[in-house]
Amino acid sequence: MSASKREGEKAMQKSWIAFCWMAATVPFVSGCHSKAVDKQEFRSSLDNYYASQQSCLWSTPVKFPVQADTGDDAKTRHFDALTDAGLLKRIPAEKKRFLIGSKNVNNYDLSDQGRSDWTADASQPGYGNFCFGHPKVTSIDSFTPDTGGATQYSVNYHYGVSLPSWANNAEIQTAFPSVAALNQGRPASAMLSKNGNGWQVQNVSPAVDTPQPQ
Repeated sequence: MSASKREGEKAMQKSWIAFCWMAATVPFVSGCHSKAVDKQEFRSSLDNYYASQQSCLWSTPVKFPVQADTGDDAKTRHFDALTDAGLLKRIPAEKKRFLIGSKNVNNYDLSDQGRSDWTADASQPGYGNFCFGHPKVTSIDSFTPDTGGATQYSVNYHYGVSLPSWANNAEIQTAFPSVAALNQGRPASAMLSKNGNGWQVQNVSPAVDTPQPQ
């Protein structure tokens, strides 16, 4: 056998050994990366977390009917905005004061439309709130670690609230400027840990937005 032929056979042998080694390691390598992160599981778990939370107009329940001095703009402009949106009815009145005459007031109560949009507080008769619904995750932006197989992830995402028609009213958004912001995606983060019951949501930041009168 000529030297060139022997060299050719050795080269083929080395190529075959290299091919076999690569073929043997490919399943192992692909097996290491076969677990992709299921972002839909993150989204579903976060939506389940938000399903128990309502985003409402006031941070605490309020009671109607209520009376407000017509000179108290801080109160009346919010109630008047709700009146203009059809959720409240306003009845002007005169309140007599001992020895010093009387003052003009407005009595506000729920309208028929308002009662249909009102979320009553079962623990406090007469109290309740105007709520927008439950936040929903709009996107999963990033997570750490960035590979599958872990039992705990730090997740960054956006969430938002689909506003009912009354909350899109111009008077409402003027009196409660932060209401409009709820309709846009808000950034947030949370820690998701997996156990026998699936993904558990912890350390959510920020908490659900509640617009404050301004």
